[in-house]
Parts: sequence; C-alpha cells; structure tokens
Amino acid sequence: MMVLVLSGAAPLALSFYPPLGFYRHKKALAAAILLEAAIFIAWDVFAVARGHWRFDPSSVSPLSFLGLPIEEALFFLVIPFNCIFVWEVMGFLGRRRS
Repeated sequence: MMVLVLSGAAPLALSFYPPLGFYRHKKALAAAILLEAAIFIAWDVFAVARGHWRFDPSSVSPLSFLGLPIEEALFFLVIPFNCIFVWEVMGFLGRRRS
C-alpha cells in the first residue's frame, strides 16, 4: 500500500500546477482510467475466483474490493493516473521548449 501512496502522491500534488492544465479534460481522464480499471479489475476477480492466482493474506491489507485486496484495485487507478500524468507533463515540457 505504501508503494501506491508514495508513487501517487507527487503526481497527484503536481497535477494541480495551473500552467500544466492537467484537469482540462476531466471526463477523458476519468473515462480512460475507469475503463482500464474496470477491465483489469474484472480480469483479476475472474482469475482469483477460478483459482488461477491468489493473494497471500499476510502480504496484503485485510480491506478488499470485490474480493481483491484494496491495494490491487487501487493499483489500477493510481498507476494509469501516473502514466497519463507523465505523458501530459512531457507534452507540456515539449511545448514550453519550442
């Protein structure tokens, strides 16, 4: 869980930097993240239900979402957010440079 918090904290905080304008397209951002999360969370739920893989209870939080450890579900929200944020920052820096 701490890895998700640490990896998501800086991008989340920096995403409010006004010149970057990261939240200009809130609906597209939400759609991209939620669509990806829905697909992969469903895939994980199915795989765990079928017994293809499991999560060691001593290694994950007791909190769960649809039978998955909460950190597994949050992974599919935090990491795509970070990826889109980095993509937007690279575009922002490229526009500033030229």
